[in-house]
Amino acid sequence: MKNIVALVTGGNRGIGAKCIEEFAKLGVNVIINYCHHEEEARDLEKYIKETYKVKALAIKCDVSNSDEVEKMANTIVDMFGGIDILVNNAGISRDSLLLDKSIKDFKRILDVNLIGTYLCSKYIGKIMLEQKQGKIINISSTNAIDTFYPESCDYDASKAGVLSLTHNFAREFAPFVSVNCICPGWVKTGMNKELSLEQINEEKKKILLGRFAEPEEIAKVVIFLASSKASYINDSVIRVDGGKYNG
Repeated sequence: MKNIVALVTGGNRGIGAKCIEEFAKLGVNVIINYCHHEEEARDLEKYIKETYKVKALAIKCDVSNSDEVEKMANTIVDMFGGIDILVNNAGISRDSLLLDKSIKDFKRILDVNLIGTYLCSKYIGKIMLEQKQGKIINISSTNAIDTFYPESCDYDASKAGVLSLTHNFAREFAPFVSVNCICPGWVKTGMNKELSLEQINEEKKKILLGRFAEPEEIAKVVIFLASSKASYINDSVIRVDGGKYNG
C-alpha cells in the first residue's frame, strides 16, 4: 500500500487513531482529521512521521460544515496530489432519556455522524471519481441494525442513516469507487467511558466472545477493506461485534 493516501475523519483518537497507525505501518500517507483536541492530533501527527517515516498531516475540520469539508478536500489534493482511501469515522454520542433530549442535541448528533459522512463522501468522492479509483469505508454501528437503546435513539438513527448512505453512494460511484460499511459492537473507546462496571458486565454477557473489542480490532477490518484483498467487495455491511446476541 505504498504511496497511497488515506484520510480518516475523527482520526486523532479511538478507532480513528488506530486506523491511522495501521495505515502508517503499511507505508500509507495519512491525513488525521480532527475537530477538537488539537494537541492530541498534532502529537499523533508527529508520532506517525517519526515512527513510520510516512507523510502525515493533521487537518482541523468540522465534518458537518460543507465549506470546511470542501476546503479540506482541496488542501489534500494540493498537498498530496489526490486521495485513495476515505474512512468516515468521526462520530459523537450524547445519551440521555429519550423524552428529555433537546432538538439541538439531537440535530448535532445527526450533523456530525450522518451529515458529516455525507459531506466527506461527496467532496472526497468527487476526487476519487476524477481519479477513477478509490475506497470509502464508513463506520456505522450495530445500533443501526438491531441493538437499540432509547437513550441513544439519536445516535442509533444517525448510524442507520450511514447504512443508507453506504448503499446509495456505492450505486452512485460504481464502478470506480467501492463503498463499504463496518458496524462495530461495543468497543473500548472514550465514547463508552461513562458506562458503569455493572453495565459493562451486563453487556459482555450478550457477546459470544465475552468482551468488548479493542480499537485496533476494528481498524484491522478497515485495513482489509482498504486493501487489494477486498477488491471485489462493494456495497457491503460487515458486523464486527464479537458475536453479539440479544437472547
